[in-house]
Amino acid sequence: MSGHFLIPGDITLPTGGYGYDRQVLAAAARLGAPLSYVALPDGFPNPDDAALAETARIVASLPARTVLLIDGLAYGAMPEALIRGFDRPVVELCHHPLAVEPGLDPQTARRFAEGERAAMALARHIIVTGRNTADEVARDFGVPRSQISVALPGTERAARAVGSGQVVPRLIAVGSVIPRKGYDILVAAMERLRGLDWTLDIIGATSHAPETVAALTRKIAAAGLEERIRLAGPMTAAALDAAYASADLFVMSSLYEGYGMVIAEAMARGLPIVGTTGGAAAETLDDRAGLKVPPGDALALAAAIGTMLTDITFRARCADGSWLAGQALPSWDDTARQIIAILKEHAP
Repeated sequence: MSGHFLIPGDITLPTGGYGYDRQVLAAAARLGAPLSYVALPDGFPNPDDAALAETARIVASLPARTVLLIDGLAYGAMPEALIRGFDRPVVELCHHPLAVEPGLDPQTARRFAEGERAAMALARHIIVTGRNTADEVARDFGVPRSQISVALPGTERAARAVGSGQVVPRLIAVGSVIPRKGYDILVAAMERLRGLDWTLDIIGATSHAPETVAALTRKIAAAGLEERIRLAGPMTAAALDAAYASADLFVMSSLYEGYGMVIAEAMARGLPIVGTTGGAAAETLDDRAGLKVPPGDALALAAAIGTMLTDITFRARCADGSWLAGQALPSWDDTARQIIAILKEHAP
């Protein structure tokens, strides 16, 4: 099989989508069925004419008898005429539909939905990263179920977290500081818990949405929580492992997740979790691992975190449940095998 994985922008960025792509490329190479990584221009999902022309040139330079696996961040924003000109079978990897990104104005969301619906109609197959996304793609984008496959993200095996060992519980949240992650809701929840002992590290890139970072920094200051809530920025893999290992509670305030890779990472380490039900996160977070609340509800989030902080026995029970759930998660090799099989099925 000759397969090429087309990914827009900087693949090294510390986001869940790019992390998934990197892991699939690495696992495919380990399995002896390498996918050729093809870098597409920056600018997606809002490409200009130059980016679209460069994309057409790049695809034209690839071997004729090949199957294209295209990341949905680019594919969902490609015009029909461009896709038809590829003259090669296309499989889309859809982390989540572009139109469901929280914070979009209605006109932009409608434009994304119409464009992605047309693009998906031209794909041989759609790979999604969660069952909730599969439901959305079938229901809202008209793709037959037979043309959708779920390839859940893999999760690296890890040692069980040992906790901070401190009287003051250490909370961590992991994910880029962007509107969709709902960190403003998390800060509002923690403000209600100022009477309890805790610290919170928000770990993730701060370069994607500077206005969101600035607003969050102001919100933390206005709440008088600068000494207790830290925007830790992105971390190396080793530093992130250490952060997981020394945490007492994992919190996730996201408004929407196509899967929730950080929840899986927390379960792989046996951390008790408080998370939202946004998108596929409700499904990813095992009921044994912690508490779930509606997205955007600061009161419910505060109540759940408060329960975890004050009921040590319950927190320990959730940690045990999280560890058990984490051991059953698929590996990245499992994910790559599934994707490779789909590409072989649709290869010329």
